[in-house]
Amino acid sequence: MARILVQQENFNLSEELDLLRAGRTDMGAFVTFTGTVRDMDGSLNSMTLEHYPGMTEAELARIAAKAETRWPLAGCTIIHRYGTLMPGDNIVLVITASAHRKAAFEAAEFLMDFLKSQAPFWKKEDTGGETKWVDAKDSDTSALDRWR
Repeated sequence: MARILVQQENFNLSEELDLLRAGRTDMGAFVTFTGTVRDMDGSLNSMTLEHYPGMTEAELARIAAKAETRWPLAGCTIIHRYGTLMPGDNIVLVITASAHRKAAFEAAEFLMDFLKSQAPFWKKEDTGGETKWVDAKDSDTSALDRWR
């Protein structure tokens, strides 16, 4: 069963990896993905992420369960932050574990493609004087199509 957290607090990759693998020797491959707030042109002051508590966790658990059914995962962690974040701050952590690397890599890609295009989070960018809601990119939606 996946570990799903939606939180304002930052996360620690090392601690999360240690927690996932504690007492386990059946995991031969771990894939981690950490997403951060990026500021491509120096104009981003902050990004605010909003969500509906309860609904968000249920949807992340649903997609994690789908990944666990599709690939032979031995463990999975998804942590997504919300609130106001600054450029360089962590937003998301996905860890997948399996006996073999291919399943761990593919499951991590599948989860990230879902998180980028369909996870129930709303992002608003503040560029100093202007705030705007951020839509999912067509390329993110297209990436999810390959898993159907």
